[in-house]
Amino acid sequence: MRLVLTALIFVMGLFFLIMGVNFLAMPLSAAAGFGLSPVGTAGLAALRADFPAFFFVGGGAMIFGAWKRDGDLLLVPAALFGFALLGRCISAIADGTETAFWLPMMVEASAVILSLLGSRVLPHRLT
Repeated sequence: MRLVLTALIFVMGLFFLIMGVNFLAMPLSAAAGFGLSPVGTAGLAALRADFPAFFFVGGGAMIFGAWKRDGDLLLVPAALFGFALLGRCISAIADGTETAFWLPMMVEASAVILSLLGSRVLPHRLT
């Protein structure tokens, strides 16, 4: 159980790191996948700064937290992706949804669940 959970957290963390690299290297195509379109160089700079920061911190904390079996560190991605999920829920209520709306919500919910489970199951006691 612990090995499977560690592997799932690690793989999801790698997925988020790749998302961050994608926003750094190809911000226009990455943004299009999120329904975004930057306005000018300031918009491109925001895409290259804000999204990689979010995905690198979230994914990196998942990978390092799973590797070190650090439950406290796994609370970081749980909070990040939990707030992202909350924002999507508010948007679903306020703005409505479309067909592709649910996939990112499922990914974020999975990240939150795995991170919270990992924060409770993975830590080992040093006694």
